[in-house]
Amino acid sequence: MTIRHRPTKNTVIFGAAAAWGLLLISCVAVNRTMLAPPFIAGATFVGNKECMECHEEKTGHFGSATHAKVTLADAKLGSTGCEACHGAGSLHVKAGGTKTTIVNPMKSPDTCFQCHLEKRGEFSLANSHGVLTGKMGCGDCHNPHEGNMVRGKGASMESANETCTTCHTAQKGPFTFKHNAMKEGCVSCHNPHGSVNQKMLVARDANLCLSCHLETATRSGIILAGGEDHRTRIQGGTCWSAGCHEAIHGSHASPALRY
Repeated sequence: MTIRHRPTKNTVIFGAAAAWGLLLISCVAVNRTMLAPPFIAGATFVGNKECMECHEEKTGHFGSATHAKVTLADAKLGSTGCEACHGAGSLHVKAGGTKTTIVNPMKSPDTCFQCHLEKRGEFSLANSHGVLTGKMGCGDCHNPHEGNMVRGKGASMESANETCTTCHTAQKGPFTFKHNAMKEGCVSCHNPHGSVNQKMLVARDANLCLSCHLETATRSGIILAGGEDHRTRIQGGTCWSAGCHEAIHGSHASPALRY
C-alpha cells in the first residue's frame, strides 16, 4: 500500500515563499528592460549591426546611454536595442534608409509612452509642454542615444538647466543676484512634463518657497523667512505675485529678487 503525504499548511507557505524569492532574484538578475517594439507591417528584425552601418553617430555612444538597457534579445541577431524603440528595420534597410520605413520617436511621443506612460498623463494636465499637440517632441529635451538622457554636456544640474534655458532664454541670466534655486535645478520648482499649477510649478502657493526658505520661529504662529515675519505678507498673495519677489529667477537690482 502506498502512503501519500499531504502537504501541510506550513509546507505550502514556505514553498510559496521560496518560489516568490526565486522570482524576485530572477527579476533582479536581469539588467535589461523588455518591451513590445513599435509595429511596422511586413518588417522583421535585423539587429544593431545593420543599424551601425549607417548610424554610427548614434550607435557609437549608445553604450553609455540609460536606454542601452532597453533591448529585444534574439539568439540569431544578438541585441536589437535600436529596434526596441524604432521598430523592426528590415524594410528600412531594404529601402536604403527611407524615413517612411522606420519609426522616428522625434516625430511622435507614442514610442516613448510605451514605457513612460505616466508622462502621457502629465502632458494631459492643464499646464504642460506641447508634446501631445505636436509643438515639440521628447527629443527636444532628451537624448536617448547617449548619457543620462537629459540634453547637455554632463550629468550636472547646470547642464540640465541648459536644456530648459535653450528655449527659456530670459530665465538664463546672467544675473547680479541669482536665485539659489537655480543651482538646485529648474525641476526643483517646475515639473517639465506638466502640472495642474500655472507655469508648471510643483506647488501653486507660498508653500513652494517656504519649503526652502522657512526658518525656525521662536514663537508659534510665526512664518519666519529671511529673518522677518511673513504672516501678513503672504496674505497678499504668493511670494512672487504679492509685489515682493517678482524677479524669481534672478535680479540685477536686489538680493531679495526684486526688480
